Amino acid sequence: MLNQNMNQEKMLQWINEVSFAVTDVLLYLDTHPDDVDAMNYFNHYNMEREKALNLYASQYTPLVLSSTEACNHWNWVTDPWPWEGGCK
Repeated sequence: MLNQNMNQEKMLQWINEVSFAVTDVLLYLDTHPDDVDAMNYFNHYNMEREKALNLYASQYTPLVLSSTEACNHWNWVTDPWPWEGGCK
């Protein structure tokens, strides 16, 4: 569960987990578009993902273009990416 006291690495892990859940259920919904439970699952985890991405962007740097509104400047090229040690 998302927590504002998470460190950068834990927050990134949560984003990866909810992103996987969203992608996985999207594939299921491609073949079961009328499954109400799956749609509710998608809506819940998609909102969790958006909250996590926005919180991450406000505390660190945006990971997706839709999170750039939380920034004061365009910092895609100035901040380290997670694989460049940005989570340490």
